[in-house]
Amino acid sequence: MMPQAQKTARGKAARGCGPLIPPLSETTRPLRQQVFERVRAAGLIARVQLAKELGVSPASVTTITSELIEAGLIEEVAAPRGSIAGRGRPAVALGVRAEAHRVAGMKLSDREHTAVIVDFAGNLIADDVIPRRPGALALPELLDAMATLLERVCAKAGMAIGELSALGLGVPGFVDCAEGMVLWSSVLSARAVPLGPAASARLGLPVHVDNDANLVTLAELWFGAGRALSDFAVVTIEHGVGMGVVLNHKIYRGARGLGMELGHTKVQLDGALCRCGQRGCLEAYVADYALAREATTALNWSHKEGQSITVLLESLYDHAKAGNSAARSIFRRAGRYLAVGLSTVVNLFDPALIILSGERMRYDYLYAAETLAEMENLAINTGRPRPPIEIHAWGDLLWAHGAAALALSVVSEGLVAPLREIAAQ
Repeated sequence: MMPQAQKTARGKAARGCGPLIPPLSETTRPLRQQVFERVRAAGLIARVQLAKELGVSPASVTTITSELIEAGLIEEVAAPRGSIAGRGRPAVALGVRAEAHRVAGMKLSDREHTAVIVDFAGNLIADDVIPRRPGALALPELLDAMATLLERVCAKAGMAIGELSALGLGVPGFVDCAEGMVLWSSVLSARAVPLGPAASARLGLPVHVDNDANLVTLAELWFGAGRALSDFAVVTIEHGVGMGVVLNHKIYRGARGLGMELGHTKVQLDGALCRCGQRGCLEAYVADYALAREATTALNWSHKEGQSITVLLESLYDHAKAGNSAARSIFRRAGRYLAVGLSTVVNLFDPALIILSGERMRYDYLYAAETLAEMENLAINTGRPRPPIEIHAWGDLLWAHGAAALALSVVSEGLVAPLREIAAQ
C-alpha cells in the first residue's frame, strides 16, 4: 500500500505521506501550510527544493521552516548520501518530527471494528481488531466497543488514550463530517446520532467522523495509488456500496457533506429493498446482503439467525467457481449493475483512475471482463480512452489508516495555522 521508505542517516523511515501536489500549482492556501505539507509529503526535502517547488524566495522558506522547527513540528535531518546536492558541508534535509504527535484511526463496520495508531509522519505504530455482534447497536453499546478497542490498541503502542491528539472515525452511512453527526448508519440503531461529540465526551479527546468510503479514499490519497493524482474515484463494495471522489487533490463531500452516495443512486424504479429503506438502490443489487438474498432465493439456501453472511457468500463463490449456473448468474447480474454504477462515475467525473476496493473485491466475478466491457458500452462514447480501473482488495487496516489521515490533517492544520501569532508573542 505504501511507497518504499527511504532511510535517513539516523535510520528513521522517510517515505512521506499525503498528496503529492505538482510544483508551482498552489496559490490559495497559506504558505506556511503549503511548506509543512510538502515536507510531510516528501518525507525528506531540502529548503532550496521547497523554495523551487513553491515558487517563493529561499528567505521566505527559511523564515517559515524556522517557525515550524521552533514549534516542534518539523526537524533538520542529515540527508541520505547523494540524495541532496551540497558543497562544503553535510547535506541537511527537513522532515516531519514524527514523535510530535500521535493520532488514532478507527473503522466501525457491521462485522468488526479496526483501529490503528500512527505518529505525526504517518508511520504505523500499532493496530488491533475486535469482533462485534451482528445487528445495529445503540449508541452506549457502540461507545463501549470503541473505548475497549482504543484501550487495547493504545496498550499495544505503550501509551495512554490521553496521549493521543485526536481520533479519526469512519462509519458506513450518511455522515455530516463537519458536525460529527451520523444521519443514518447500519451500525447504529438510531438516526441523527451526534457520534462525534458523544465519542469525544466518552473518550476524552477530539473525534472527527466521516463516511468510511471517504476515508478509504483518503488512505489512497495519503498512502496509496492516488498520491500523485489530482482527480480519482474509489468505489467500495462490502456490506454496502460506497464511493469517495478526489477533485484537485481534495476529498469532495458536497455542499452539506453528504455527497458521493453512489450506493443509493437508483438503478431500478420500485426495485429491490435497500437497507436505507428505499427501493432500487445500486447497493440493493451489489452489496453482500443483496448477494446473500439472491442466493437464498435462487439456490433455496437458508440463512440462520446470527450466522455470518460471509459463510454464505464464500459458499456462493465456491459454487460459481465450480460451474453452478445459478451462482454464476447471481454474480453476473450484480456485475452488470456494478457496470451501471461505474459508467455513471465515468460520465459525471471523468476521473484519471477508478479504484475498486473492499472485501468483496475477492470475488472476481464482480469485475470480470464482461463487467468492464459493459461499463465501456454504457459510458458516453467520446472517442477518448476510459479511465483505468485498479482492484485493491485491502483489508480494514487501510480504512483505519484513512481515518488516521483525517485526524492527522485536522491536527496539523490546527497547529500550523496559528504559528505566526505564537511566534509573535
